[in-house]
Amino acid sequence: MLILLPPSEGKTAPSEGAPVELSELALPALTKTRSRLLDVLARLTFPRALQYLGLSESLRAEAEWDLTLREAPAAPAHEVYTGVLYEHLGLGSLPGDDVLIASALWGFVRPSDRIPAYRLSMGATLPRIPSLPALWREPLRRAVPDSGLIVDLRSGAYTAAWKPKRATVVGVRAFVDGKTVSHMVKATRGDVARILLSSGERPEAPEDVAALVRAAGLDATLAGRFLDITL
Repeated sequence: MLILLPPSEGKTAPSEGAPVELSELALPALTKTRSRLLDVLARLTFPRALQYLGLSESLRAEAEWDLTLREAPAAPAHEVYTGVLYEHLGLGSLPGDDVLIASALWGFVRPSDRIPAYRLSMGATLPRIPSLPALWREPLRRAVPDSGLIVDLRSGAYTAAWKPKRATVVGVRAFVDGKTVSHMVKATRGDVARILLSSGERPEAPEDVAALVRAAGLDATLAGRFLDITL
C-alpha cells in the first residue's frame, strides 16, 4: 500500500536546522526538476512575484520564503506541513515508509524528508513554466511507483501532475447530509490515513481499506474507486 497525501498551504517555517539537501530527498530522479524550480523562484522580484505565485499582498512574507530556499533552515516535512488534514493525521507519531506527500516544488517527498517552508501551489504560473502539472508529469511518471494499492488523498490539481495507470487506486470522499464539505473532507482524509498507518496491517485491495476504516468506527462504503465516508 502507498498513501498519497496533499501538501498544506499553511506551513510552519523551521527556525533552525541545516538547509535542504536535494540529493537526500526521496525519489532522487526528481532532483533536476526540483533544482530548476528553486532557481526560478530565487530569481523572482516583488511585487510581480505575488502575481506569479497567485498570492495577495497579505501573504508577502510567506512568498519571500521562496527567494532563499536553498539557504533556509529545513525540518522534516511532517513538521513543516500543517492544516486540518495533518492535525487529524498526526504523522510525526506514525510510520511513514508507505507515505508520499505531493508538492508543486518537490514533486513528492517522504514525511521524514527535510524541507524548508515555501509557498507554491500547483496552480501557480511561473516565468517560462506556464503549467506546473505539465512540468511534473513526465518526471513523476518515471519516478513514482505505479503498482499495488494506492490510497490517493490528493486534491485535483495534484492528481493532474501524476495519475497512476497500473495500480489499484482508491480515493476518499466525505459527506455531511449528502453534501461534500471541504473542511470535513480534509479532516476525514487525515483520519483515514491515520487509521491505515496505525493499523499495523498492509491492505492489498480497496475492500481491505474499507474494512479497516469500518473497524475504526467510521461509516464507510465503497463506491467504484472511492471510499465514501458518511459523517
